[in-house]
Amino acid sequence: MAMKNGVTKLGLPLMNVVRFRGMPILEQLFLEEKLLRTSSDNWCIVNDGTNTPTIVMGTSGKALELVDIHSVLRDGVPVVRRFSGGGTVIVDKGTVFVTLICNKDAVPGLQPYPRSIMSWSGLLYGEVFRGMGDFQLRENDYVFGNRKFGGNAQSITKNRWVHHTSFLWDYEAKNMSYLKLPARAPTYRLARDHLEFICRMKEYIPRTIFVERTLKALESHFSLQEMNSETIVTPNGATFVPSTSLLTRQELMDALASPLEGIAHSSL
Repeated sequence: MAMKNGVTKLGLPLMNVVRFRGMPILEQLFLEEKLLRTSSDNWCIVNDGTNTPTIVMGTSGKALELVDIHSVLRDGVPVVRRFSGGGTVIVDKGTVFVTLICNKDAVPGLQPYPRSIMSWSGLLYGEVFRGMGDFQLRENDYVFGNRKFGGNAQSITKNRWVHHTSFLWDYEAKNMSYLKLPARAPTYRLARDHLEFICRMKEYIPRTIFVERTLKALESHFSLQEMNSETIVTPNGATFVPSTSLLTRQELMDALASPLEGIAHSSL
């Protein structure tokens, strides 16, 4: 299809689609941040599961407030601080990740602010889950009824934004014990513990069908172009130092030694 300045003949902006299976979440976040900061294209990244259970915190997250550091150290669970905002999740092979990285003018009428991006994404996934449960966007979460299955985070730069979601297609109940109960929680949570608050997406939609319906919904806004991951190239002269980081064992031990020990905050 003919394209001029990133716009196809149909008048829709081009979006590159890259799919992974089992990509380590740290590597995925490095790639997302690189594309946000060094590319001028629109991207959709789909990662079907991450093989090692990993806790992921927002950029301002404090491990002591968000995770049970004693059990994390005992069991060797990796803890990552990502480049975007948002809450804390534990992800594993049952998590499906969908990331949208866009230029600020890619979606007509969308303002590069968190509420506008969330509102648009809620409509997008409303199409994906049409006829499947009581899907809603509630206080920045994707839910069926009053149970969460999708957690979102964003990062917005001068000209671009990223919106990434961890979808709980399935999860290991025991892994939720690594996360502390939240001090500030969505109103609809109603003080429920993690297992009463979340649900498994697999009870509503097959995994592959979810990915295909997501891409189909995106076709209303973009002209999609599937790409091989090996073809992703950083522009010449572009410098990139990721702000996403894996917390070291020493950093976690130092957090335990802080005077805030014992405070139980978090989000999921």
